[in-house]
Amino acid sequence: MTVLIDLVEITKYYGRFRALDRVSLQIQAGITGLLGPNGAGKTTLIKVLLGLVRTTSGHGRFLDFELGRQSRQIRSLVGYMPEDDCFLYGMTGIESVQFVAQLSQIPAIEALRRAHETLDFCGLAQERYRTVETYSTGMRQKLRFAQAIVHDPPILILDEPTSGLDPEERLVMLNRIRLLAKDKGKGVLLCTHILPDVQSISDSVVILAGGRVQVSQTLTELSRATIPALELRLAGPSEVMVERFRERGIEVSQPAHGHLVLKGNPDELTQTAWQVATECGVGVRSMTPARNTLEEIFLNAIRGES
Repeated sequence: MTVLIDLVEITKYYGRFRALDRVSLQIQAGITGLLGPNGAGKTTLIKVLLGLVRTTSGHGRFLDFELGRQSRQIRSLVGYMPEDDCFLYGMTGIESVQFVAQLSQIPAIEALRRAHETLDFCGLAQERYRTVETYSTGMRQKLRFAQAIVHDPPILILDEPTSGLDPEERLVMLNRIRLLAKDKGKGVLLCTHILPDVQSISDSVVILAGGRVQVSQTLTELSRATIPALELRLAGPSEVMVERFRERGIEVSQPAHGHLVLKGNPDELTQTAWQVATECGVGVRSMTPARNTLEEIFLNAIRGES
């Protein structure tokens, strides 16, 4: 995959406080989730990428440009959606998006056309003609997203893009992000505290803690269980099934009611599991190879830092 961002030993001090500690990582095409607890260094890292703060040491490349030395060129290639509001009071939604497009040197008429097209994509209908200070939290999220993508940048940096959205709108926003990455070929750096969002759409995950990179891997690699196992979700009592599995020499655990974990090769255990369920007359809701959850991965990374 194409490497979009390549960082080598990036360190940043604010006075005596070390916000980033020898950060080395590569961010590839696709969707990368950027995770970390408060104070982990995520915001500082984003500012470094955008050239808004100077690094204390280290170097890096952002596409074909040198980090910290060609910041204007880098920012022209980025669509940045900040966590906080960034609009001018008195402007309507359509005017706000058009204004941002013009800041990217798009002529006024073309900027207006793009603003309408982008707001259609983002789900703002007649609300685009209202002043932005009358917008709800969810509408402001859509507006910020539209401002980030109106100039059609190759890379998006999205800071908490689903914050404040109701469950339905959250899924729609994630689908928009997925569409831009998969169908339009944009690289996306998704910074959020909502772990299910990252797990649902990300290709790779970077976890920061204490200013250091604790994890930088594909989600597929991270999710693979250390010990092979098969997980069963049942629609009936599981006690008799537990005994049957143990009689066959299969190690089984019951982490929750109606949930069994069989240790061993999932492919080899699948047929046996169906046979035992049929013998015991117990319905099976799902049967899947065991996977590490992103919550487990995240907590293990944070504990490793501490």
